[in-house]
Amino acid sequence: MTYQLESRGPGVGVAATWSAGFVGLLWVFEIADAALGLRLDDEGIRPGSTDGLSGILFAPLLHGGFGHLISNTVPLLVLGFIVLLSGVSRWLVLTLIVWIVGGAGTWLFGGAGTVHIGASGLVFGWLAYLILRGFFTRHPWQIVVGVVVFLVYGGALWGVLPGQPGISWQGHMFGAVGGGLAAWWLADRGPRAVASFGR
Repeated sequence: MTYQLESRGPGVGVAATWSAGFVGLLWVFEIADAALGLRLDDEGIRPGSTDGLSGILFAPLLHGGFGHLISNTVPLLVLGFIVLLSGVSRWLVLTLIVWIVGGAGTWLFGGAGTVHIGASGLVFGWLAYLILRGFFTRHPWQIVVGVVVFLVYGGALWGVLPGQPGISWQGHMFGAVGGGLAAWWLADRGPRAVASFGR
């Protein structure tokens, strides 16, 4: 099966619906986690542990309480919406790359005996993508968007550095690496890029 990334965005309504729908899914998971006595949090990434590999799939869906999720909600809505204006399939491919690269990097380099959860790796991945994509595509409007996003959210990039207890800087850093790789990879294939996912 051949899958083509959209060359035109899906429109504001569709972008807003997908962005809100994804964040709504995270809230459903957190409500379920609270109802289960926070047992789902144990399914996060456990660095260096074979059992912890499955956390790569689940960690972005889980949060350490509603405060943690609330802090991620607005940037997820805003950055996700901006990415979705370029197309749902582009958002899906970008998110998949950030999800895997961020999770794998955290599993490889996270501290022993720790558990990593939260969608902030996606926030950093989408942020890095939006800041960098214009420099790869050389599209003037994308450069402008990147500059604006950097001015608004660029300060958050300090979160890729170690030092704050309880914060997964590894998830932040490798999420941002995934976003940067996606900015390069998707730009290299142009707006009509075709990705083959097989049948």
